This record gives sequence, structure tokens and C-alpha cells, in this order.
Amino acid sequence: MKQDKKISKDDKHKKNTSLRLDAKTLKELKVKAINDDLSVQKIMEKLIKGYLKGEFKID
Repeated sequence: MKQDKKISKDDKHKKNTSLRLDAKTLKELKVKAINDDLSVQKIMEKLIKGYLKGEFKID
């Protein structure tokens, strides 16, 4: 039986996007996320927010 997904208030304001990553990089990211008990979405969001705040630069 299909379960209804519960959407939080925060999720209602989120938009979908996609990106292309090297297959090996994506696999490593997924494995590390699982090992760290995180989602890829959470990792990406924190990295992007840090970048926007100027916490690090990309060369």
C-alpha cells in the first residue's frame, strides 16, 4: 500500500533541481552520506549555503 509523504513547512518552499556529476563522484558521495547518516540533499544544501555566505571559495 502506498504511503502518503508528509511534507514539512520547510519542504513546501523548496524547489527541485538537477545536476550532473561524474558517476564515481556521485557513488562516493552517496556512500559517504549513508556512512555519515546524512542525505545528499542535506550535504548539498549546507555546501551551497556556506558558499553563498562566503565561507569558502571555489578556485
